[in-house]
Amino acid sequence: MVIEGGFTVKAPIDKLFDFIMQPETVMGCVPGTESVKIIDDKTFECIVKQKVGIFSAKLKFVTKVTKVEKPTHAEFEGEGEDMTKLGHFKQSTVVELKEVSPGEVQFSYKVDVAIVGKLAMFGDRIMKQKAKDTEAQFTKNLQEKLKAMA
Repeated sequence: MVIEGGFTVKAPIDKLFDFIMQPETVMGCVPGTESVKIIDDKTFECIVKQKVGIFSAKLKFVTKVTKVEKPTHAEFEGEGEDMTKLGHFKQSTVVELKEVSPGEVQFSYKVDVAIVGKLAMFGDRIMKQKAKDTEAQFTKNLQEKLKAMA
C-alpha cells in the first residue's frame, strides 16, 4: 500500500531538514509515540500506540536512514510489529522538502508499506484515512515545535 501526502510548513528549509533528521524531535510530533531509542547515527527504534478501527495497536519498529541529500531529500526503511501480535510491517519512506518562498517549505512524503496479519484486514481505505488523520496532527505538532524553537 502506498500512502502519499504533503503540507506546507513555515520554517527555513535547513532548520526543517535538521529537525526531521533528529528521531527524538520528529517522532515527538507523531501522535501516540511512547518511546524513541537511538541505536546509532542512522538507526532508531520507536514504540507508537495507535487506534486502527476497533483495535489498539502498539507498534514497535526499527527505522534506518538510507539516503540523505541535505536539505531537500531523505529516505528511510523500517520494519516492525504490533506488540500484541496483530501484525508485522515493512516500510520505505521518501521525504522531499521544497522551498516555496523564504521561510515556507512544502513537505511531501511517500510511504510504501506492506502489512501482514490482522492489521492488514482493514485495507487501503481505512489505513489511508488513519494516515491522513495522523498527518493532520503531525503537521500541527511540527509547526508548534518549530515555533517554540524559533
